[in-house]
This record gives sequence, structure tokens and C-alpha cells, in this order.
Amino acid sequence: MYFFLCNLSLSDILLITNIVPQMLQVILEEGATISFTSCITQLYINGVSASAECFLLTVMSYDRYLAICNPLHYSSIMGASLCYTLVTLCWMLGFMLILIAAWLICELQFCGPNVIDHFYCELGPLLELSCSDTSIVEIAMFVETLPIIIFPFVFVLLTYVYILLTILKIPSTTGKQKAFSTCSSHLAVVCTYYGTLIAKYMVPSRGHLQNLNKVLSLLYTVVTPLFNPIIYSLRNKEIRAALRKCIWMVIGRKQL
Repeated sequence: MYFFLCNLSLSDILLITNIVPQMLQVILEEGATISFTSCITQLYINGVSASAECFLLTVMSYDRYLAICNPLHYSSIMGASLCYTLVTLCWMLGFMLILIAAWLICELQFCGPNVIDHFYCELGPLLELSCSDTSIVEIAMFVETLPIIIFPFVFVLLTYVYILLTILKIPSTTGKQKAFSTCSSHLAVVCTYYGTLIAKYMVPSRGHLQNLNKVLSLLYTVVTPLFNPIIYSLRNKEIRAALRKCIWMVIGRKQL
């Protein structure tokens, strides 16, 4: 689990360091300048990190499924070699699938307005600036959402249905609580991340819904990576104790 969490953290770090500096510059200076190459690079890194996180969350759900539904064979199945293979596949799929979209965007012609109505180089506002036919890119992106978002999300849902059925069969209350505790952190992250990501791609990026699209982009690029370490860390007793101590110290200072 911690090996997968390390890669999930790496994905979040890539996402934040790629988006947040440019976003802060745009907000503070009410605009910023970026070259076309830098824009495509930012778009590509954003897509890779987001795709890798989708695949990693899927792998982690399979890991939780084995731990709860097939615990006696967990160690023999989820060995080090399988962990390395799964993580490598997650990153390779992210790099290759997004590379196709980035290549198609590079083939477009941009000869009109050059102002992106967004915090960073996001696909929808970028395509609006093209004077070429963007239908091929839009079809390719729609097709790529199937292996990146839809299929992993359905797989996660199915694994948690089996996990829930298995937990309900556990006779002891302590065993049920332990099993729920094992899955609660991952399930919270999955709901937050996939919820915002699916909503973002369901909301049109054009017209009066553009502002809503910006809010959803902010949620999955900044808020979700911020909450990930908090959600997983709160399972640790020492971290919970330290957090309570900090809260009481703040309250005590305010009372003084």
C-alpha cells in the first residue's frame, strides 16, 4: 500500500508543480504570457499525471480487494515484482496515451486569437483558439477517456462491491471496522478525484459554463492533491494525536 502511495504522491507533486506556479502568476498579475511549446508541455505533463493517478487508484483498489477478499493469497499474489509491474504500466500508459493527444494538438494551426481563457493551458480553451478542424482531436480525447477514466472507475466500483459484500460476511464487529478502516481512505480519495474529473469532462468548456469548468479544474488540480496526504495521514494514530495537540495549542493561544 505504501509503495502505491509513494507513486500517488509523485503524481500529485507533478500535477501541482506543473499547474500551481502558472496559476498563481495568472491570478496575481491578472494574466501571463506562455509560449506554444511551454503550453503543450504543460498540457502534456498535466495529462500524464492525471492519467497516472487514475490508473494508480485503480491498482490500489485491486490491492485492497486482494487484501480483504483473498487475504490468504495476498502475499503470494501481490509480490514486489507485480507491484513494480503494475506501477510501471500505470506510468507508461499515461505517457503513451497523452502523447497521442499532444501530437494531434501540435498538428493544429493557430492563426487567430492567442488569449487562453483559463488559469493554465487547458485543452478546451486551447482548442477554441485553433483555426483548424478540431473534430479529430475531440474524438481522440473522447476515446481516450474510456481507458483513462471510465474503465478504471467502473473497475473500482466493481471491486468495492465485492469488498462490501465480503465485509458484510465478517462475523465480528471489530473485523468489520478494521476492514472498513482499510478501505475508507482510498474510497474517499477515489470519490473526490473521479467525481471532480467526471464532472469536469461532462461540463462543456465553452459558453456560460466556462467559469464552472474553471472551478472543477481547480478542484482536481489543487484541492484533491491537497486532501490526499491529509486523508491518508489521518489513519495514523501519531499524526492524529499531533493534529489534536496543534488544534488545542491554537485554541489556547486564542483564549489568551
